[in-house]
Amino acid sequence: QVQLVESGGGLVQAGGSLRLSCAASGNRFRINTMGWYRQAPGKQRELVATVTSGGSTNYADSVKGRFTISRDNAKNTVYLQMNNLRPEDTAVYYCNARTWNTNSWGQGTQVTVSS
Repeated sequence: QVQLVESGGGLVQAGGSLRLSCAASGNRFRINTMGWYRQAPGKQRELVATVTSGGSTNYADSVKGRFTISRDNAKNTVYLQMNNLRPEDTAVYYCNARTWNTNSWGQGTQVTVSS
């Protein structure tokens, strides 16, 4: 399994910004896709954004134009820049990393957006 360490969550007012980071280690094989998912209280975990090793990105419609995912392959690190945050973005954000035979999750970092 790949070990993932997340950082950057916190409390912010609506309209503010946060940047999440996730560093991966322990992988024997190339990490193909890295991404962020989130889970709000009482809801299912949902996709936020993903990025492949080649740089292709995918975003949930609800965050397009506000969030940007990026990746440093040399550092095995993925970032999520979140701008113009809304109260409905409040959730625990989880980092995800996939190799050809593993699917790993971080412990999660809380993001709270106050109105």
